[in-house]
Amino acid sequence: MIEDNVKNIESHVTGISRGFFEKHFSEDAERMSNSFEAAYKALLEQYELKDDSEVEGLRRLIVSFRPALSSVLEPSEEFDNLLTMMLFMFKASWEGAHRRRKKPPAKKKTGPIMRGSDQSVKLTFFCSVCDEEVDVPHETKKLILNSEEEVELPKHCRKDVKIRISRIQEETPVEEEEVDEEPVVPIELLMGHMPADNVEYLKVLSVGIDIGSSTSHLIFSRLTLRRETSFFNMSNRFNLINREIIYESSIIFTPLIDRYTIDIDAVVEFCEDEYKKAGITRDMVETGAVLVTGETAKKANAAEIVNRLSSESGKFVSAAAGPNLESMLSAMGSGIVGQSLHSQKTMLHVDVGGGTSNLAIASGGQVLSTSCINVGGRLLGIDKDFKIWRIDEPTNFVMNELGLKYTIGDVITGEDARTIAREYAKALVEVMRGPAKSSVAKELMMTEDLDFSIPVDAYSFSGGVAELFYGSEEVFDDIGVLLADEIKKLVEEQGLTIEEPDNKIRATVIGAGAFSLSVSGSTTFFDESIEFPLANVPVLPVNVTRDEFSLKNMGKAIHRVFKTFDMKEGEDVVALYFESPLYGSLGRPEEWMPIFAKAIEKALPNSIANKKTIIIIFGNDMGKLFGITMRDETSIKSNVLCLDELQLEAGDWIDIGAPLSSTQAFPVTVKSLVFAKNKEYSQDE
Repeated sequence: MIEDNVKNIESHVTGISRGFFEKHFSEDAERMSNSFEAAYKALLEQYELKDDSEVEGLRRLIVSFRPALSSVLEPSEEFDNLLTMMLFMFKASWEGAHRRRKKPPAKKKTGPIMRGSDQSVKLTFFCSVCDEEVDVPHETKKLILNSEEEVELPKHCRKDVKIRISRIQEETPVEEEEVDEEPVVPIELLMGHMPADNVEYLKVLSVGIDIGSSTSHLIFSRLTLRRETSFFNMSNRFNLINREIIYESSIIFTPLIDRYTIDIDAVVEFCEDEYKKAGITRDMVETGAVLVTGETAKKANAAEIVNRLSSESGKFVSAAAGPNLESMLSAMGSGIVGQSLHSQKTMLHVDVGGGTSNLAIASGGQVLSTSCINVGGRLLGIDKDFKIWRIDEPTNFVMNELGLKYTIGDVITGEDARTIAREYAKALVEVMRGPAKSSVAKELMMTEDLDFSIPVDAYSFSGGVAELFYGSEEVFDDIGVLLADEIKKLVEEQGLTIEEPDNKIRATVIGAGAFSLSVSGSTTFFDESIEFPLANVPVLPVNVTRDEFSLKNMGKAIHRVFKTFDMKEGEDVVALYFESPLYGSLGRPEEWMPIFAKAIEKALPNSIANKKTIIIIFGNDMGKLFGITMRDETSIKSNVLCLDELQLEAGDWIDIGAPLSSTQAFPVTVKSLVFAKNKEYSQDE
């Protein structure tokens, strides 16, 4: 019976899903239905039953539905609608199964009660004259009750006694409270879906362009943003829920005029050709990032190339550079950050490229720490005959440490090339396990060490060298193959747990195209005369505690932050960032917001006089209300932009694009603009 009930519900699930696909995806409905049913069946068979109860059977059906649906349908409005339909369908069955499990078994019926056998009935005999109870022998009682004929009753006070029939009041036994061993898990938790009161979706075309030490390439992605308003989510912010790569370019070697200069025209021509192949024009591209990475960021015209490409690539494409930013984007683009959330492991990801290795520790779906070291396959270029055609400064340093002397044009021995690769691999694995300690590792570091306060469970690799690490047999004119081989030997010797990411050589470009975008809340305030995008705006966090909150102290804090970041009030356009929601604890907004607004006015006299754009950003939802207060309570009537629901930090730079579609949500790219210079490596005399 139980098995039949669960099977019936499973058939109902597949029937509803098939009908939904036919209604919304008529041309592809048959394929989607078959694929969904196959995935659903496979998932159900994977679960090992703890018992064969109805509750356990339903649990399997419920938890398997979303992953099965994800195999045929990307997160979207249709995806959410079907989840909501199935949630309400499952809900009645799930709650009913739990009620049936708790219901005590019915008492056994023992048949009809015979006369005289009902122990709850009490017979007494009493005298109607003296009103006293009369003792009657048990045998006489039985005879009176069971005889089919009339029986003479005993006498008392010369009269027949009377019979009194009463029912014995049974004591109700105190039942022990039934404890459900397994609490009823909310259906929303099992399905991983919470129906929202109001959901809005937005699709954005994004480009990611990576100009790296060895290679350059680009991708186009379709990003799906979702904003929901419900009792459980009062945010007005759009969040990225899906990324679909719609075009991947070919991969070219980064064109250089000489060892110090990027061939800008060649890079631009390559990008233009790829746009045409993809059938995409710059007007179609709404967001994205151009990232110059590794040794290429040290080239003399690195800033020029990213600025030119960003301005020619779409409506809001940011120029970015910096080793820590690259570390974060490569980890996110590889898929490891997402894997850390699902696996609940702390992962150390390493993107080994042509000139640098970017490290990031991710846990719970967040990047916790980043770092970078000058280790890469292109730092020593050798052809198939081992003739050297490129030597970068880190390799000159490493050769000096090893007592080797080679110059461009020399033929290096295979043994010496492997020795150099091994030295690089040792330095890399050293900083993967802890802070740099050896002189070589310390010298090669481009940033601070990683924060190892959380133990690492597993390691992964991406980048061009990672393709070789995981088994690719492609050969490049550099020491990449040797470096991958030496890294692999060391991690195996040290017994490190290695996992393979979803994306390798394209990890950074995917990160630039899909994960560089942030979106503000939609309760914003802005002057429509402001021209977007606003590029390269430094973020200045202003910190004032509740006890310090006053017109005077707010002004002092703003002056202090300008000085700290070497910015000049009235000359530099900055974003004043107020992260803490403490202002909401000061009382009603109409009491403290005018003080806040007047403090901004008093602190920015030169910016107001010079008609500079005044950008105020909050971590919590208060941008629109504060903007209105500024307009009504101060002399600042124009050139004001108030955004909210953004998480920023000291040292961040941001680009701000025009509002997305008809919303008042602004696209924001949080980035770095660190164009590294060629490092002066120490040399032995």
